[in-house]
Amino acid sequence: MGKYFFTSESVTEGHPDKVCDKISDSVLDEILKKDPNARVACETVATTGMIMVVGEITTECYVPIDKIVRKTLDEIGYNNSKAGLDNKNCSVIVSLDEQSPDIKQGADKGAGDQGIMFGFACDETEELMPLPIMLAHKLTYRLTEIRKKKIVDWALPDGKSAVTVEYENGIPKRVSSVVIAIHHKKSITLENLRKDVENFVIKPVLGNLMDKDTKLHINATGKFEIGGPMADAGLTGRKIIVDTYGGYSRHGGGAFSGKDPTKVDRSAAYMARYIAKNIVASGIAKKCEVELAYSIGVAEPVSLFVETFGTGKINEEKLSEIIRKEFPLTPQGIIDHLDLKKPIYKKTAAYGHFGRIDENFSWEKTDKADDLQKYLI
Repeated sequence: MGKYFFTSESVTEGHPDKVCDKISDSVLDEILKKDPNARVACETVATTGMIMVVGEITTECYVPIDKIVRKTLDEIGYNNSKAGLDNKNCSVIVSLDEQSPDIKQGADKGAGDQGIMFGFACDETEELMPLPIMLAHKLTYRLTEIRKKKIVDWALPDGKSAVTVEYENGIPKRVSSVVIAIHHKKSITLENLRKDVENFVIKPVLGNLMDKDTKLHINATGKFEIGGPMADAGLTGRKIIVDTYGGYSRHGGGAFSGKDPTKVDRSAAYMARYIAKNIVASGIAKKCEVELAYSIGVAEPVSLFVETFGTGKINEEKLSEIIRKEFPLTPQGIIDHLDLKKPIYKKTAAYGHFGRIDENFSWEKTDKADDLQKYLI
């Protein structure tokens, strides 16, 4: 394969789109605490001085949407006008309706919608994720950490990262470039900001993966004083590549945040990741991608596709048969196996849904790896 470069990006929880994802998943979690069987499709829009929550929710419980929005904004750091959005004074508009009975009857029988979902895993990292997206997430997480832990006093919630990794014959060798954009107060000079980001963020995260030729682009425009929803409108579900594999693997197009697990956009994507990760963890393949496709109202997937990119010890046709035998693929089977009717989704809203170590992220477990190894004999 020779030498090539691959780049993935991530954004902080204060990015306008991620603000919306977190609000939508916070609403979902509060409803699931009281009503695990609720049907939730919650979308959020953010702009200057305003948050709007819309969608379709069918539940027998009540949750205070306005309070959830303001609490979530406060947790992110949008709690004063200098940050670009004040949770106490911003306008919160709520426009919700019940789930369509036509969609409900489909979800009751099987999948709640048609769609295609992809899951992926590879042995590049301990998390069995592609290296570029894992590094990008770790950088944006660190950007938030230096702000919340007051390691620096000038950082504000919005921010982005991008990491370019140099590969040689399919193996990651080094980081060739890093892009960081961080929202900041007017009090910090560009020179000091760049020093702080390099010393407190980039070096601790990337360490020996960098060398003397690694290029750093930190706030390349010169300043980033206006950020968050004041700078750009935000919308739930607009960072689906950040949420998954950073472009390294295919994506079916469906967003996750704000959707209860009867929506296969979310639950089947989690199952596809779970399958792919266990295949790699078992030693059957070094790299694995799984596609599941569904029709509304039909329980079993209309198709299953698996690809091991020439790294598999079992051919894909046989592997497809193994997957159907070893993993539940109906929407209800996925929900039950992964225990998805719990309020676990707020944590997923930033820094990726995959490659995360959390006991509630059941789709990240490799508890099927030993069972799969019997097929190698």
